[in-house]
Amino acid sequence: MTMIAAQDQPAYPRNQVAAPGPLPAPDADVAAYLFYEARLADEGRYSEWEELWEDDALYWVPMHPDDDPKMKLSYIYDNRNRIKSRVAQLNTGNRHSQTPPSVMRRLLSNMEVLDADESTVTVASNFALFEYRYEQRVWAGRVVHKVRRTPEGLRLVNKTVHLVSAGGPVNTLAFLI
Repeated sequence: MTMIAAQDQPAYPRNQVAAPGPLPAPDADVAAYLFYEARLADEGRYSEWEELWEDDALYWVPMHPDDDPKMKLSYIYDNRNRIKSRVAQLNTGNRHSQTPPSVMRRLLSNMEVLDADESTVTVASNFALFEYRYEQRVWAGRVVHKVRRTPEGLRLVNKTVHLVSAGGPVNTLAFLI
């Protein structure tokens, strides 16, 4: 399968449709893995969440969907080492912006395979994250996961979160989006 979007455009630029018709849904094991990743983040099981990532991982939350993360500021742009240090910080419990910790639940829906080969699959999903800490907030957007099949099982290679509110004022992201 090839990438659905044109080669010179990102897979999901804002306010544009990536494909003219339906896209295939991911295999059940991939969908279950993405639901598991979301549940670990919601439950604050950060060390287990960190173990899902490959060594060449990239976790990106851009301020604008078409930005080049090496040239423009991002909310989050973490390689594997930065993911590890982010999780270590979260595990200390010493985060003023998360005292008390947020209670979270997220929904993933509209899962579509954007690209697949023998070893990887790229899946885009809509998400809504409900966060409660003194008041309820809703975070929503489109998340693109790249998952690798390995002899040890599925592994997360890339996660890009396109927030609906990107570019505007964003409350703290002191948890995993």
